[in-house]
Amino acid sequence: MGDNVTLVRDGALATVTLNRPDRRNSLSDAMLTELGAAFGELRDDAATRVVIVTGAPPVFSAGADAPLSSKMTPDERRRAFAQRKSQFRRLFERANTLLENLEQPTIAMINGHAIGGGWGLTLACDFRWAEVDLGVPLGVASTTRFVRLVGPARAKEIIMECRRYSAADAHAMGLLHRVVPGPSLLKEVRAYAELLAAKPFAPLAEAKARLNAVARTGIPEVNAMTEGFLDRG
Repeated sequence: MGDNVTLVRDGALATVTLNRPDRRNSLSDAMLTELGAAFGELRDDAATRVVIVTGAPPVFSAGADAPLSSKMTPDERRRAFAQRKSQFRRLFERANTLLENLEQPTIAMINGHAIGGGWGLTLACDFRWAEVDLGVPLGVASTTRFVRLVGPARAKEIIMECRRYSAADAHAMGLLHRVVPGPSLLKEVRAYAELLAAKPFAPLAEAKARLNAVARTGIPEVNAMTEGFLDRG
């Protein structure tokens, strides 16, 4: 895809990897553009049945890329973010919307910290798997998706307290679907992806679309929103 994102297909599975390990896979405008292109390509790929999203080790993503320094005060860091002139918000939401609306089931393989926008990216996936021995810092990120996932009361607690949660805590709150030992993460996620890929695609895609529509609208009149699936058999 480019210097910031890789897209690898293996049979019915496709893996999208955030590939800026030197910057802890922080989300730059260029990376978000490439992510959008990868998800757009997969949207029309009838051969791909399951999509895995992960980060190049050692972390999933450190969140939004910004010119920060460890020597900065909290106020200086906030100003750096506020003054960052980029299309970050638009590019971030475009990539997340494409990811969320893929007909294929999507799995976030969280192989390390997922902070801020990095965590927001996982929220656009259908399933979230994480390592048991690494903490999962939760940032503000995609607030709407976050509220839909855990409810407003829990979302307020997590976002407004700004504390860190372990993978076990996140699993207990329903933020993660599975927590596994780090060395087993890739094997376990691939096995789950292959299980999903073996199921009839059209019913799975329809169920996903209907559930997403219900979550967004809260009303049952969603049939028209879930038609026109790709023919993958």
